[in-house]
Amino acid sequence: MVRMDVLNDALKSIYNAGKRGKRQVLIRPSSKVIIKFLTVMMKHGYIDEFEVVDDHRAGKIVVFLNGRLNKCSVISPRFDVCISDIEKWTTNLLPSRQFGYLVRTTYEDHEEARRKHTGGKILGFFY
Repeated sequence: MVRMDVLNDALKSIYNAGKRGKRQVLIRPSSKVIIKFLTVMMKHGYIDEFEVVDDHRAGKIVVFLNGRLNKCSVISPRFDVCISDIEKWTTNLLPSRQFGYLVRTTYEDHEEARRKHTGGKILGFFY
């Protein structure tokens, strides 16, 4: 069976492990998109840290959870989001204006994209 969306599989396994109360989760296969998405999550404190394990195949990632993550998901297809539409997407996807982040293909959250005045495609969200 071919994996269609590696980022979606990774975020679902992180979400399910967090709901079960696990402290760490193993994600395979690894990809650059997953690593960048996890870096944004770690920057905002939703996960503690992660380790990339190189097994000379597809690679693995071990993510250490801290219990702060409520939901993380992928937006498929990756819609184009211009700066004027950021507010519409945040109100539709996030529960509040105070917390939660949309991640774009430039690997920055929606607040940073608004400050830098950049557009891009939407990858997913977490809160």
